[in-house]
Amino acid sequence: MEIILFVIAGALSLAGGVGVVAARKLVHSALSLLLVLGSLAVLYLTLAAEFVAVLQIILYAGAIVVLFLFVIMLVLPRVSARLASSDAGSLRPIAFVFGGALAAILAFGALRGMRQMTPQALPAGFGSVESIGRSLFTEFVLPFQIASLLLLIGIITAVVLGKAPSRS
Repeated sequence: MEIILFVIAGALSLAGGVGVVAARKLVHSALSLLLVLGSLAVLYLTLAAEFVAVLQIILYAGAIVVLFLFVIMLVLPRVSARLASSDAGSLRPIAFVFGGALAAILAFGALRGMRQMTPQALPAGFGSVESIGRSLFTEFVLPFQIASLLLLIGIITAVVLGKAPSRS
């Protein structure tokens, strides 16, 4: 039963990832990202990491996607005018070449990693609030602060870009 749930959640995650990249409208791309994050929460549940799954839904699927949608709605009128005037069709073959190269590299790494992988038992307290808090504020405190700073910079940038030009 667990393998069926894993396959379904993995397929939904892959489909959402393709939707993020292939969607023509930014809002549809953000909604595909929501599908990816939701299916990742299901995958965390199959790993018996309930707290991480709840954080995935609350923080990423809730707050971050809402922030993305806010930025999209704030910046969309200016960006859509620029996109309509630009010709990105000539870059499509280059994008397919680099996308294919990335897919080949990821497939090689996944196959190589699967050959070297040996099943291990989870440590005691894996996925608990205490273990996540301990690792977040000891060994991952710098990446945590950098991620917070990047989110703050993104919010300030969205406000500055969305601000109407002043009339002098």
